[in-house]
Amino acid sequence: MRAMVYRGPYRIRVEDKDLPRIEHPNDAIVRVTLAAICGSDLHLYHGLMPDTRVGTTFGHEFIGVVESVGSSVRSLKPGDRVMVPFNISCGSCFYCARGMLANCHNVNPNATAVGGIYGYSHTTGGYDGGQAEYVRVPFADVGPTLVPDWMHDEDAVLLTDATATGYFGAQLGDVREGDVVVVFGAGPVGLVAARSAWLLGAGRVIVVDHLDYRLEKAREFAQAETVNFAEHDDVVVHLKRITDHLGADVAIDCVGAEADGSFLQHVAGAKLKLQGGSPIALNWAIDAVRKGATISVMGAYGPVPNAVKFGDAMNKGLTLRMNQCPVKRQWPRLFEHVRNGHLRPRDLVTHRIPLEDVAEGYHLFSSKLDGCIKPLIVPTAA
Repeated sequence: MRAMVYRGPYRIRVEDKDLPRIEHPNDAIVRVTLAAICGSDLHLYHGLMPDTRVGTTFGHEFIGVVESVGSSVRSLKPGDRVMVPFNISCGSCFYCARGMLANCHNVNPNATAVGGIYGYSHTTGGYDGGQAEYVRVPFADVGPTLVPDWMHDEDAVLLTDATATGYFGAQLGDVREGDVVVVFGAGPVGLVAARSAWLLGAGRVIVVDHLDYRLEKAREFAQAETVNFAEHDDVVVHLKRITDHLGADVAIDCVGAEADGSFLQHVAGAKLKLQGGSPIALNWAIDAVRKGATISVMGAYGPVPNAVKFGDAMNKGLTLRMNQCPVKRQWPRLFEHVRNGHLRPRDLVTHRIPLEDVAEGYHLFSSKLDGCIKPLIVPTAA
């Protein structure tokens, strides 16, 4: 089969790989019909995530058709169209039983923190991902769900991570009626988080970024106010000024390890890798909210220390909530939002790229070229 293959930072290509096979009775093999490049894939592409091994296939957002199933699989059969959450989870361990599907203890040898994730380095289990013609799906009775007949394929693929994660970010923010919500980052997750904040009762939503085309998308897709941090000497002072000098009630960090806004932090975190990425967006969030506020962290950071202002967070009485999104828990409500027209994830898609051109897709997305917000990958397997 043809698959995207990692060859080192900024070096990927499409190669022939062996077809995945059933390795356990609970496995399924899925022929990928649509995949996506996620902003967190760029952390791998840029060499920020430890133990990203040469030969790995990325891609944790994908949908497809079941080709074959193991002898123990009961809920799927060949020919089923399925959407696959990015979490790999067993469904029965201590954490899965408590709904913490992103923290499954049985699918990752390094599961002291995160569980298994498709195509996201050996720190999350070493599973190959869906930027390929075929993918092995473990615990096929737990994760995959049939794509509803009424759902558009592009909505379905974005529900496997970006849409669910953005919605989860607003949920973790504990948004209440009338709250002022500030979202840092106008990528797909930030845009969905901003839109979701309205669904949860926000009275005002502000999106912070520095790219004009992404801020325009925030106004269009999320009906949010926007702030370009590059236009202000101190974006925190500006945010305080426009929120009655108190600060926001909720902040959602949807940027993570490669945040711009501080040259020193970006070089130390994203370039020299002296910390688990640049924490500038998270520090802005800590400074820009009122005392007693809630901060939700959706941005991905590496597992080594960060220069985060925890002392300020403690002294302000802030609540910080964070985790990888337990995708399947979000689906029942999100399906209704999509079906009723309250959310249309496919409106975020800007590029549709053949699998053979995936390297160009990564370059386009990484360099923020051609107004790229969300690129999809289209395999060609029959």
